[in-house]
Amino acid sequence: MPNVTIYIPADKMPPDEALADLTEQCTQLCTGILRAALANVHIVYVAVRHGLGHPAFAEIQYRLEPFRTPQVMDRFLGGLDGAIERNTGLTARIRCFGYEASSIHARN
Repeated sequence: MPNVTIYIPADKMPPDEALADLTEQCTQLCTGILRAALANVHIVYVAVRHGLGHPAFAEIQYRLEPFRTPQVMDRFLGGLDGAIERNTGLTARIRCFGYEASSIHARN
């Protein structure tokens, strides 16, 4: 963790170069601000049929840690918001969900 999933309307999916830049920026935010180990960062893009709401949606799942304070998460959200807008041209609704380590059951 963290797992970053960004849902983008299929007809507005940016070119591969822009997604590569966004991936790099998201990785830096996760390893820098959230202090996640690189091996634990997952970033995926999902092409969707847009129905209603913001033109993009980002969902972040992460492990709760004492150092991930509200101020840290606010910096992360601001950085992610800017990265998504710069690389896709879209305004995203962003939601973060933190989980206690004891509530996470995982493989791989």
